[in-house]
Amino acid sequence: MARVYSGLKFLLYPDRLAAIREGRACAPVHVRIKPTNRCNHNCWYCAYRADNLQLGEGMDEADQIPPEKLFEIARDLVDMGVKAVTFSGGGEPLLYKSLPEVVEYLSANGIQVGALTNGSNLKGKMADAFARHGTWIRVSLDAHDDASYAESRSVGMGKFSQLLRNIRQFADRRSNCVLGASFIITESNAPHIYSVCRMLKDAGVSHVKLSAVVVGNEDLGNSVYHTSIRSLAALQIERAKELNDDQFHIVDHYHELAERFQKSYESCPFSRLLTVIGADGGVYTCQDKAYTEGGKLGSVLNQDFKSLWYSEETCGRMQAISPARDCQHHCVAHAKNLALLDMMSLDPAHIPFV
Repeated sequence: MARVYSGLKFLLYPDRLAAIREGRACAPVHVRIKPTNRCNHNCWYCAYRADNLQLGEGMDEADQIPPEKLFEIARDLVDMGVKAVTFSGGGEPLLYKSLPEVVEYLSANGIQVGALTNGSNLKGKMADAFARHGTWIRVSLDAHDDASYAESRSVGMGKFSQLLRNIRQFADRRSNCVLGASFIITESNAPHIYSVCRMLKDAGVSHVKLSAVVVGNEDLGNSVYHTSIRSLAALQIERAKELNDDQFHIVDHYHELAERFQKSYESCPFSRLLTVIGADGGVYTCQDKAYTEGGKLGSVLNQDFKSLWYSEETCGRMQAISPARDCQHHCVAHAKNLALLDMMSLDPAHIPFV
């Protein structure tokens, strides 16, 4: 089966890479939009709600992007030539009532759409929109049965079973929208990695992405947390990989956590390729700095996104980003930045010697 995950996708946008190399402004390839901060789950490890994580330190759970503003943003993204939009949290994006219409508009105008969701509202009109117009949707979970799901997310009994029904029903549509799952590995669920992957494969997902829960802002605290389960998790993951076939694949990102904290470089070129718009109207450098003052580039509540993005002030703020100084925390773009910085350091006279 064709791969849907890669840290090298940015190489397929040479126009953006040339602009970055030459110091010119360019539209982002990908925009993550958090339409609402409202959520019907309360995951104990949620990066936006856990007291021990800086992510979300300025988040107001009542915030949501006004529908008319979201449609304005969508029109700007089309006009700018943005290629993809992912709807995520913040809160649970599929609770945003106008989302089906926005998804349809973006798709009709050439922008591919994905979503990260807890899957509770992947049904009815919302499921219709993604089945017809979405490129992918990924359901996040962290439990193996109704009781463990209720405990980890502070939801009622039976919600895990309901989630599996939603997944099966979406898979049964056999649409072109790729249905995946994300399993967040914790101390309590590590013994169940294989059984959950087996369950999800049987439910119809095309892949399961395995990731380590983040419990703190620093590398050490996360390493200590995972020390006691690392061997067990590795065994479970290897067993889960035996489920791989032409229709299903395990995507193992569990081992990458420790590689994403320490940084020595002084610029963040990947911030030009992907940006985040929060439910508060704030535009942020990345998902790891959403709802933090240090990551905020500006707000679309008092101007349109296109004007903000191309402004001298925004360009200056992006140029001033120093990961070595500002980003000694988890960073999903770390490996991509290393590759971009390596490319940007090349002597032009020697580039043809591939």
